[in-house]
Amino acid sequence: MAHSREKGFQTALEKACQDLRKLEPYKTAYMAGCNFHAEDEGGQFLVRFFGEEYTVTFPDISVRNASGEEADITTRLIILHYLIHADGTFPADRWITFRELPDGLIYDQAFQKRANLRLLQAYGSDPKGFAAAAKALGGERLSFGDAAYMFRLLPRIRMAVILHLGDEELAPAVNVLFDAAAGHYLPIEDLAVLGGMLASKLIKAGSF
Repeated sequence: MAHSREKGFQTALEKACQDLRKLEPYKTAYMAGCNFHAEDEGGQFLVRFFGEEYTVTFPDISVRNASGEEADITTRLIILHYLIHADGTFPADRWITFRELPDGLIYDQAFQKRANLRLLQAYGSDPKGFAAAAKALGGERLSFGDAAYMFRLLPRIRMAVILHLGDEELAPAVNVLFDAAAGHYLPIEDLAVLGGMLASKLIKAGSF
């Protein structure tokens, strides 16, 4: 099973590299809200992801972090898919749930387990811990719920996490939201993965 999954990732990565090579790099960078620096026989995109700058070489595609290390395959796929799918739409400044994204309803149950429920278990009664973890990830405070933070995960993809502590009538809840333009930059499968990555990083940040 693990071998099959790894093979699937590798196939997806090879296709993403092929798709990116077909694009005009300056236009792609403009659409994605990032920079492209030309070199003798190609160049490189500079893309910020989770607050860290990654270099995507072109046309010989590689994705490396600021230390020059190759990114893990999930990060590589998300960054490449972001560059490929970006259509230049500006953030909508309007928050929507995962199920409101194009095709989101199909994957919503899995997304709830991957993101919302894990964060609820970790921070449902710990707003101070949630706030500390969010700030550690560069979260920006929002005025929703009992605690809420926005995260700029990619140049034009913003996500928010809102904590409701609940009361006598309502149970505690954590909602992971997306800027309404997110579907212009990544397919729904990648947005689901992105929500899971944010949840994992917030939980890890709170364990220190």
